[in-house]
Amino acid sequence: MTAPGRPHVLIVGGGFGGLYAAKRLKRADVAVTVVERGTSHVFQPLLYQCATGLLSEGSIASPLRHLLRNQDNAHVALGEANAIDTEARVLTASRFDGSTFELKYDYLVVAAGMQQAYHGHEEYIQWAPGMKTLDDALTIRRKLVAAFEMAESLPTPEERKPWLTFAVAGGGPTGVELAGQIRELATRALTHEFRSIDPGEARVLLLHGGERVLESFDSKLSDSALRTLDKVGVETHLGVHVTDVTATDVEITTKAEPKTKTRFDTRTVLWTAGVEAVPFARTLATALGAEQDRSGRIAVEADLSVPGHPNVFVVGDMMSRNKLPGVAEVAMQGGRHAGAVIAAAVEGKTKKRRPFKYRDLGNAAYIARHHALVQAGPLHMSGMMGWLSWGVIHIAFLSGARNRTGTLMNWAATLATGSRRERAITYGDPETARKPYT
Repeated sequence: MTAPGRPHVLIVGGGFGGLYAAKRLKRADVAVTVVERGTSHVFQPLLYQCATGLLSEGSIASPLRHLLRNQDNAHVALGEANAIDTEARVLTASRFDGSTFELKYDYLVVAAGMQQAYHGHEEYIQWAPGMKTLDDALTIRRKLVAAFEMAESLPTPEERKPWLTFAVAGGGPTGVELAGQIRELATRALTHEFRSIDPGEARVLLLHGGERVLESFDSKLSDSALRTLDKVGVETHLGVHVTDVTATDVEITTKAEPKTKTRFDTRTVLWTAGVEAVPFARTLATALGAEQDRSGRIAVEADLSVPGHPNVFVVGDMMSRNKLPGVAEVAMQGGRHAGAVIAAAVEGKTKKRRPFKYRDLGNAAYIARHHALVQAGPLHMSGMMGWLSWGVIHIAFLSGARNRTGTLMNWAATLATGSRRERAITYGDPETARKPYT
């Protein structure tokens, strides 16, 4: 797995941070191992389009082995990091079958990412899937498609209404994009396909604790997004917390006194309200004596190494440094930087390590067809120009020419026909699929 005499760089995570760290080390005299719990690098910014039938999972996921096939010093190991001995420099990972294996390292780059946070209410997970993995996206697709199918089969409007009500918790980019896409799915792709219901009557609730949606954007852009959401039919409820989720409804409570509670009958609740570090972050922090913030992110030095451990780096969403946002570009640049620092150390360059300097390339969010937001420094775009720019940005950052081409073709076909072909649903596993619905 490693070449004798060559320093071994172990990278935990195959997302943006891990992939870009590995690629930066392509010409370095090291052996690289990327350990990842899944087989693919997933383009998370477009997960919501997979969930709403616009793109297939293959369009936004590229096999890590394929992406690193031309990098002779790179090896991919399928496993989930779960323990570490920092003195012996050994990481333990689990396989699918529960067995474990060990990986020694000279340098460690941790880019394991974040997971959906339920803020102490883990019981919500069974009713309100998040939006961080392909499994999440396919689960949401199943819930959305099934909701319309259920409504079609019911005899009265009163029975149909909860199935045609969709609640999205969280008014950040993912929540706004998901809410807008559900309305587009209902009013465009499904509009002529049902006989008993009008899919356009689907009610989409966007529930957000802040005073405005997309708070990471300029207030004028945020206001523009809210107007577009109103136009396409998304009902936005601001200044509220989700305080209960069940199989049949969702409860919200206003933040302001007198803290009024409201319940909505709905069979579909989707959760995008916050993230937290994956469990391995706590394991790593404990082993290293490192500090974690409220979300579990690990504090790092200016060069992205963990204080007191110059051979261990944390990059991407799991990194806490200067309040940098958990966005793809931070992970990409952080991964490249960690790789560059390691390459310089291996080459014997003894000068002081270069600090990480993030180049902010801006934020982008899709609101609805012909309307997206792009904010890059003084440049603010919305409407059609923002929409076109958003498309260019996302195509540019997709991994692999095949995925870029396929995504462009899918988008073009959807624009031309209004249809969404990626609406197949699965039951999770063969045993469940063989059972009757009841």
